[in-house]
Amino acid sequence: MNREEKSQVIDEVRATLGRSKVVVVAHYRGMTVDEMTALRRKFRESGSEYRVVKNTLAKRAAQGTPFEGLGSLLTGPTSLATSADPVAPAKVLDEFVKDHPNLQIIGAVLDGKILKAEEVVALAKLPSREVLLARMLGALNAPIQGFVGVLAAVPGSFVRALGQIQKQKEQQAA
Repeated sequence: MNREEKSQVIDEVRATLGRSKVVVVAHYRGMTVDEMTALRRKFRESGSEYRVVKNTLAKRAAQGTPFEGLGSLLTGPTSLATSADPVAPAKVLDEFVKDHPNLQIIGAVLDGKILKAEEVVALAKLPSREVLLARMLGALNAPIQGFVGVLAAVPGSFVRALGQIQKQKEQQAA
């Protein structure tokens, strides 16, 4: 690979990092071509990118970006999974690792913070953004529903009491 090709790869990786909120690093040693193809397909379906890049080029591309800490994770045959969704690449890798033990999650960089492999797996276990938003809205809505219930109970109790008084009056009149 000549200098021009290397600088082109660095520019491409830097552009990818600019669009991403997370970079997950994994070792792919021992994986077959079919397994790599299946993994890349899963990443495309999730809206993420998966790429094998030389470590030195990835380190250079990460310089001056929030992913500068990436260099400490780049040892051996590494691949980079990037996405604007901070959870998507972790979910894809965690799911894929269960059936393909040759793939190993090394770590990640999220918001400039280096995450260990265990933290990436924990990130993958998080519910999706939509589920988290629905839970938050439910939590915000619960006090309002309780307040409306309390407000509705007072007139309801008053109406039931009036109904009982009416019954008593009818029974006394009969």
